[in-house]
Amino acid sequence: MKSQSLRISMIASALIVSLVGLGVLVSGPRTRARSTVVTETDVACSNRTLRGDYGFAIEGDILAGPNRIPLRDVAMTHFDGEGNLSQVEHPVFNGVPLPIEWSPSSGTYNVNADCTGTAQIIPPGHPPVNLHLVVVRHGTEIHTVVDVNAVTSVGIKRD
Repeated sequence: MKSQSLRISMIASALIVSLVGLGVLVSGPRTRARSTVVTETDVACSNRTLRGDYGFAIEGDILAGPNRIPLRDVAMTHFDGEGNLSQVEHPVFNGVPLPIEWSPSSGTYNVNADCTGTAQIIPPGHPPVNLHLVVVRHGTEIHTVVDVNAVTSVGIKRD
């Protein structure tokens, strides 16, 4: 009886050690995974997220309905990291380029901590263009939409 009790005690001890070991193995990766989770401060955006030159492909429609005018455009925009931008662009309206090969503009932008934001581009002699934007791929890509029409763009940081 005593040997049976000793055997049960040894089996129980081995089982407890095994379960504890299994618990460590199971909880170990989960604990490590938690420690590698990126925190909000690690991915927070700001105006500093956008610095340097970005090439944009822009397309959409100016006006709507039967008066629709398709727009295709390319732009090189410089963001200074402090909320100011300058750019040159080459728009083509309904298949016809503007007489000026590269039209300059300047403006401002604001990037929120969640990587959304706004921008205002001010072409000389024309009303401001207001945009909403999303910064992706750690600041190397920007997606925009013009607030008053169906014009969208994607900008990619120049190496």
